Amino acid sequence: MNDKVIWITGASTGIGKSLAIKFSKNGWKVAISARRAEILDDISRQNENIFPFPLDVTNKEECKKVFLEVKNKLQNIDICVFSTGTWDPKKEKDIDIDQIENVMKVNFFGTLNSIKSVEKYFKDSGKGHISIVSSIAGYRGLPNSTGYGPSKSALNNLAESLYFDFKKYGVRISLISPGFIKTPMTDKNDFKMPFLKTSEYAADKIYHGLVNTNVFEIHFPKQLTLILKFLKILPNWLYLKLVGKLTKYQKR
Repeated sequence: MNDKVIWITGASTGIGKSLAIKFSKNGWKVAISARRAEILDDISRQNENIFPFPLDVTNKEECKKVFLEVKNKLQNIDICVFSTGTWDPKKEKDIDIDQIENVMKVNFFGTLNSIKSVEKYFKDSGKGHISIVSSIAGYRGLPNSTGYGPSKSALNNLAESLYFDFKKYGVRISLISPGFIKTPMTDKNDFKMPFLKTSEYAADKIYHGLVNTNVFEIHFPKQLTLILKFLKILPNWLYLKLVGKLTKYQKR
């Protein structure tokens, strides 16, 4: 075991869980957070170097409290990966205000609460790394994504803003943009997901990007993300026409 410490939220399932195990196997001390304490405890029992810290990221005061618990127990935090997210495709096809508010509360404000809890610590330290897990859904507007896509787009903008604000303190900000990864959340999708990858694949890519590179955005798989990055630079009229054809959009 080395002296490096990472704190991962949204770590009870999916990418967060696989990333925690990846870092643990590479000798890091890993603090994991999510709402379901029993799942965190189970992960901790089965994996060396992983320590559970239950947390509801929508609670600002709880975020501050849990951050102090992590710091006090593990003495240091080198990297934070904030990956809490929610998604319900059945409620995304129409404008469901309550659903959208909940998605923004968890995906955007939950991440913001987490970042705020560590802001002073990292700025005072003059080092460290905060990484925000977003999605390719945040690149541009997509059909049937009235809450999830906008929440991820907001995270993309937030990460870029924070990059400048934290860089002068010597703190690295990065953005993680996964494509379709097989997780309990994407299992809800009722369409074929191109280039679908496992959460272990995602963990490998994220680990490499966080530890072995200094890039701002870690995005994968490239077969998909590079196509979507090209679509980002298209003029609106062409993008809307092309995506409309690709998704066989029809007025209901």
